[in-house]
Amino acid sequence: MPVKLSVIIPVYNESNTIDELLNKVTENYIVDTEIIVIDDGSNDGSNKKLKEIFKKKKIPLEQLIVHKRNQGKGAAIRSGISVCTGDIIIIQDADLEYDPSEYNKLISPLLNDKADVVYGSRFVGANESRVLYFWHRLGNSFLTFLSNMFTNLNLTDIETGYKAFRKEIIKKITIEEKRFGIEPEITAKIAKLNCRIFEVGISYYGRTYEQGKKIDWKDGISAVRCIIKYNIFR
Repeated sequence: MPVKLSVIIPVYNESNTIDELLNKVTENYIVDTEIIVIDDGSNDGSNKKLKEIFKKKKIPLEQLIVHKRNQGKGAAIRSGISVCTGDIIIIQDADLEYDPSEYNKLISPLLNDKADVVYGSRFVGANESRVLYFWHRLGNSFLTFLSNMFTNLNLTDIETGYKAFRKEIIKKITIEEKRFGIEPEITAKIAKLNCRIFEVGISYYGRTYEQGKKIDWKDGISAVRCIIKYNIFR
């Protein structure tokens, strides 16, 4: 039976990378694929670029959703999930930190009916990973450890931006967080569904704050709040 993939791409001020990212997504089709882009109130020219791409059909961009004001990554993903039609859903950041050439690796456990959810981990395997911030890595390890304590999972990277889901799993989840708190929120909620969760090693080309990295220490504090909230009070 043919499988359809939905690639959801939240965009906020990524005019420097969006063209290359969309071209890479298109180059790495492995199954029937729809691309859904959510411009989350960009003010750097991303919106203009996306509208031109969508109008001229330079790539098969199925839907372009525009938020008039910035609402956050969680809100953008929620908008994308509400309209996607694929059997498998991938979340793809627009900043080129994650490589679309690894879609096959990410969705293989789903295609082989081994998994319902797949996390692309930056910390397992022998994949390329840019060396960057010590405190980010330490914070990520702490958040993953804390999340695992509540979920009783043995994940290595809950904050990864590369996740793939069977449609019926992600559609069961109501995403409440608007910003980066969606990562621990989703982890807590899928753990409660008792579904099959796999991890695969992925490469990671992290960028610096000078290059546009958006997550900061305040998001780390918010992640702790989300781990406690969605594991205990939801």
